[in-house]
This record gives sequence, C-alpha cells and structure tokens, in this order.
Amino acid sequence: MIAKKIKKTILNEMEKRRLLFGGSDAKFSKSLDIAPAQYSRIKNGDIEKVLSDANWISLARRLGVSLYGTPEWKTAKTPVFEYITAQLEKCQQESFSSLLCDLSDIGKTYTAVYYAKTHKNVVYVDCSQVKSKQRLIRHIAKGFGSESKGRYEDVYEDLSYYLKTLQKPLIIFDEAGDLDYTAFLEIKALWNAVESCCGFYMMGADGLKEKIRRAIEGKKVGYTELFSRFGKRYGKVVPEGREEAERMLRVTALLIIKANAEEGVDAKSLMQKTIGSDNRPNLRCIGKELLKLN
Repeated sequence: MIAKKIKKTILNEMEKRRLLFGGSDAKFSKSLDIAPAQYSRIKNGDIEKVLSDANWISLARRLGVSLYGTPEWKTAKTPVFEYITAQLEKCQQESFSSLLCDLSDIGKTYTAVYYAKTHKNVVYVDCSQVKSKQRLIRHIAKGFGSESKGRYEDVYEDLSYYLKTLQKPLIIFDEAGDLDYTAFLEIKALWNAVESCCGFYMMGADGLKEKIRRAIEGKKVGYTELFSRFGKRYGKVVPEGREEAERMLRVTALLIIKANAEEGVDAKSLMQKTIGSDNRPNLRCIGKELLKLN
C-alpha cells in the first residue's frame, strides 16, 4: 500500500512537470503511461482508488520521487554543473547539437537529469537502458507524449513530426557509448528529420570517445556524419593535467558536501573518506557517508 503522503509528493512533482511539458494533458498523461481520465482525476486531488500501487510506483520512478522518505538532494553549483548547464541551454535555445566525453563520476548524469526536470520540453535518455534503435525511439516518443506503441515506422514518423511542432525541444543522450550501431544511425536520421527544430546533447565517458574514434578510423558508415552533426569535437570539463583534475574534483566534492550536510559537519574530513585509489573523491559515496551521520 502506497502511503497517502507519498502519493501527494508524487502529485506535487507531477504538477511541476506539467508546467514544463509543452503538449496537451492527453499527451502528458501518455508520457506518464496513464489514461487521460486517470490523470484528470488525480490532478484534481482524487488520489484514492484511481491508480493501482503498481501505477504509483511507476509514476514515482518516472518522476524521480523516493518511496522511502530519503532526504531531497540539494544541487551544488559545481564546475561540471555550470559547464554542462550552459551547454544544454545553448543546445536548447539554438537547436544546436553537442558532444561531451569526460571522466565518469563527475556529476554529468545528475546535471542532465536536473536540467530535464527543470526545463520545458526536454527529454533525458539513459541509453544504457534503451540500447536498441526501437527502444531508444519509443522511449523518446513516450517522453514527449507522442505515440510510442504500434508500428515502429509510425512511431518514428509521428515523433519527428511532433518535435517540429514543439517550442525548442531538447533530447539528452546519457551513457551514449552503450547504444547499438543501428541506434546511432537512427539518431543521425532523427537529427536530419528535425534539423534546426530540436537540440541534441550526447554524453559519455572516455569509452564513447574511443568508440566514435575507432568507428571513424574504420570508416564505419554513419559515424563521420554523426560526429559532424555534433560539432566535430569532444567536449570536456575536467582538466587534462592530473593535479589540476584532482584539485577540481576535490573542490566539486566539497561543494556537494557543504550543500547537503548538516551544519557543523567537517566537509574536508568527510571528503577524505571518499578518496579512491586514483586520489580522487568518489562522488557516489558522498550520499552514503552523509547518511551515516544521521
């Protein structure tokens, strides 16, 4: 049984997302995978016996709402956050495309998810979960409220048409190195179909850069064109020099700790507990260390 308090939290987050959704209520409900009639009832406060617990759990997952009362993570304006946010804003406002290949565990995903949650007509894609062409396009279609079921050709055509009707849509591809070859080709095709009408941002770790480089050198069809469409350069935030990189990532960790720790917590001491064998802080460990203090 999902508690009423949790349902209200989900409803509050849903209301925030609706304000940032460019389509109709019907399309918004489709993006959440619930019926329009169900959405109409719950948005008016009727939250009992309208959706099953499975539906509420699905909504919580899609909206990023914790079912366990975990404290809300506060955003720290780290160098990575500021850099990626500026790039995402440019891509969205100018229907531009850009590529970022950098170290893992520096805050790329957090920044992208946060941007998608706080900006209109943005769909975030975790490519590690939708590696194939069909799963990728259907996921994007659902995110924008376009039809995601039925014949694939119709889903693709409806999506490419609908994107051209929205005001400055943006698609963020995270973990893009996990995509299948045909999925990369489909991104290129979608780019062609909505050129100058939609922004694209692709992110990954160094493996994505190597994957694209090898494919271009091996003259694999489509990669040179895709690389060209994404600006012909690999964006990077973290400095190349080891000492500079360590310094920047330690500053990043301290900013995150100070934004989320209770008053009186020794941020430097806590950061030291997250330092790995590479002499860099593990940002994923910060939350665990903070929970130990509660």
